[in-house]
Amino acid sequence: MTSDDPDVITPRPFQLFTGGTTLAATLHRTPEDLVEPQPALLVTGSWLTVKEQMADLYAARLAARGYTVFTFDFAGFGASDGTPRQAELPARKIDDIVAAARAVSTLSFVRPGALGYLAICASAQYVLRAIAAGAPITAYASVAGWFHDAATVAPFYGGADGVAKRLDRAADALALYQRTGEVRTVPAYDAGNEEAGMFLELDYYASPARGAVPTWVNEMAELSWLYWLTFDGLSAAPAVRAPGLFVHSDGCVLPENLRTVADATAGPTEVVWADGGTQIDFYDQDEQVSLAVDAADEHFRKHLPGGR
Repeated sequence: MTSDDPDVITPRPFQLFTGGTTLAATLHRTPEDLVEPQPALLVTGSWLTVKEQMADLYAARLAARGYTVFTFDFAGFGASDGTPRQAELPARKIDDIVAAARAVSTLSFVRPGALGYLAICASAQYVLRAIAAGAPITAYASVAGWFHDAATVAPFYGGADGVAKRLDRAADALALYQRTGEVRTVPAYDAGNEEAGMFLELDYYASPARGAVPTWVNEMAELSWLYWLTFDGLSAAPAVRAPGLFVHSDGCVLPENLRTVADATAGPTEVVWADGGTQIDFYDQDEQVSLAVDAADEHFRKHLPGGR
C-alpha cells in the first residue's frame, strides 16, 4: 500500500560498493521489508551538492508513490569516499552514475529492467552521458536540467575574460594539487564573490531552512573550473534511446539548450513547460516540486516495467 504522504517514509542508510569509490547512499522505500520488488529510481541534484539537499526531497515524494528510491553522494562529496574533495569533475560523476545504476540493478527488491533516474539541475547532463555510456537506466527525467557546453556556459561567468581568469586559477590550483595533494578551495556559494562557484543571490544556498543543511560543505575545489567550464553536456543526446522527460520553465537556466537536447535524443521525449518558477524554485518549492513529481510519476509509470 502506498501513500502520497512523504512523511510515511523512513529513510535508511545504504552504501553502494561499486568496485571503485564507495558511495554513501540513502534508501527510501515504503515496504518495511526488502523483499517486494518495486520499480526503482536514482535521484541526484545540482552541482556541488549532497543528497540531503534537493535529492532527498524528491526521493521521499516518489517513494511515497510506490518506488524504491536511492539518493547518493557523488565521490568527493558528503559522506562518500574519494579525492580530491569538493571537486566538480563531470567525468567522475558520470562514472559514479554508471556504477550506481549497475549496483542498484543487482538488488532483488528492484524490479528487473525497471530502473529510472531523476536528475535535478546539473546532474541531468551527467545522466545523459551516463546513459549514452551504457548505464542500465530504462527511463530518465530531467528537472530544471542544466545542459551546457563551453560556448553557452561562458556568459554566466563574464564571457571569455571571466572564463580565462577562472581557468588560470584552476591551473594554479591543479598544479598545487599535483605537487602536494593540497586541494585549494573557494566558497561554493558566496553572493557577490566572483571567485565563488555561485556568486549571484541564491536564497536556497544561503538559508538553513532550504539548502544550507548541516551535511553540505560550502566549498568548491578551485581546480573544478577546468572541468566544469570545458564540459560538453550536449553532444551525447543522439546516443540516448531511453525515454526522457524534461520539466523546465522560462525561468530556468539555458532553456534553448534544454530544447536542443530534448529534440536531439534518439528515444521518445516529453517536455513539460511550467508556467512559472525559477531554477531554484524547482529545488524545494512545493508548487514546482509537485508539478515535477507528478510529471515524473506519470513518465515512470508509463516506461518502467511493473509501473502502476
